[in-house]
Amino acid sequence: MQGPFGRRAAFRYRVAGFALLVAHLSFVCWLTLRPVNVPWVSAAAPEPLATIRADLALSPWSAARSLGGGLLLLAPLGVLLPLARGRAEAYPLASLVRTAFTGAMVAMGFALLRSEVTGQIMNVDAVLLNTVGIALAHVLVVPAVRARLRRRADRGRAAPLPRHDGAQAPTPTIPRVGIAPWSDVSSSSRT
Repeated sequence: MQGPFGRRAAFRYRVAGFALLVAHLSFVCWLTLRPVNVPWVSAAAPEPLATIRADLALSPWSAARSLGGGLLLLAPLGVLLPLARGRAEAYPLASLVRTAFTGAMVAMGFALLRSEVTGQIMNVDAVLLNTVGIALAHVLVVPAVRARLRRRADRGRAAPLPRHDGAQAPTPTIPRVGIAPWSDVSSSSRT
């Protein structure tokens, strides 16, 4: 996005992305970091995929609810993190890796904070599911949105005006200014 309109639009996207990111993280904090009143607390689950296997052993509905909740809890970060960064031109793989890594760190932070709350446990599978959800949301939404923004920016750029004879006018060039010879510069500084 170039020009004053593009800069303003990019700034608006960044502000909106940051505001939505803060709102979503506030909601996730409220949702996950509340004390839970339960008569018992299960042990922490540090073994990867143990909770996922246990959920799949239950009924299909409860497994879908548990796994879907883990995938969807932080999935909006896959879209909000690039939106808050506000760049329409980015390498897709680098953007995915950057977003997935940042999302994994946020998920790990929530998991560590959750372990300190009464009635909550540390679960490695929650971090894995959250990270996969972030990466999936990024892959499904961000490339399409960036392509649309690039098309919109390309349409907004003015095409050169045609000449009256139907041929296109040549691109204007800026004349270059030559550098003064060294002898002229050095002789004036000696006197």
